[in-house]
Amino acid sequence: MQLWYSERHTPEVELSIKVDKQIFSGQSEFQRIDVFDSKEFGRFLALDGYMLPTERDEFIYHEMIVDVPMAVKPAAKSILVIGAGDGGVIRELVRYPTVGRIDVVEIDRLVMNVCIEHLPATACSFGDSRVSIFHEDGLKYIRRFENHYDLIIVDSTDPFGPGEGLFTKEFYGNCYKALKQDGILVNQHESPFYKEDAQAMQRMHTHIMSFFPETKVYQAHIPTYPSGHWLFGFASKKLHPVRDFNAETWNALGLKTKYYNTKLHVGAFALPTYVEDLLRDVG
Repeated sequence: MQLWYSERHTPEVELSIKVDKQIFSGQSEFQRIDVFDSKEFGRFLALDGYMLPTERDEFIYHEMIVDVPMAVKPAAKSILVIGAGDGGVIRELVRYPTVGRIDVVEIDRLVMNVCIEHLPATACSFGDSRVSIFHEDGLKYIRRFENHYDLIIVDSTDPFGPGEGLFTKEFYGNCYKALKQDGILVNQHESPFYKEDAQAMQRMHTHIMSFFPETKVYQAHIPTYPSGHWLFGFASKKLHPVRDFNAETWNALGLKTKYYNTKLHVGAFALPTYVEDLLRDVG
């Protein structure tokens, strides 16, 4: 008997992956959590039926959400990560020697524990001495701070369920307040390809633009994400992701990557015309 995991991307489109076995299935206070083994993509996590990291392609997402802002502000010391229960963002951040503190806000304790047990290559850095973990609502957490963080990374799930509050105008306003004057906000920005995802992306971009003077969008190709075409948002009070980017400084760190490089950094902000049109519609 063949077992297949299917994720619905639209009412007319599904992504199906043949799985060898299911490793874990459970229900937390917030969502259903599943872990599967597959030959093509290795082990992967699904939350409420939506696939998140796979062992095969998670490096693309995690490098692009971390290395792009860190290449613009490599001296970032105080960092807030909201979400990131799978640990991939933390794994990438701890490679930077300049980072002094990483506050991780993950509302679902069980997600983190499951990833530590079943996805150890991704969730391998929660024990770093610079990491502090808070199991609470990111929307409530961020309200406490003003002029505090150099970088905020929002590694959220889709804009419903436990992550819904992380897509609101209030949330982005509080992020603006919590950042220092040269701080950076980076978030997963959904896909521009399917209509519902594109509309969510436009709403998000509209909210961010209402606070930040510098708002840019960049892209990556991630095979298991809806349409394979994924966007990230870059926002700052003063830093521009290309003009203020210094390739020599980042390359001097000697970090080994599998996807990100400094040539790609610049190119990632060159968007297809249809994406530019979508962004122009909300600008």
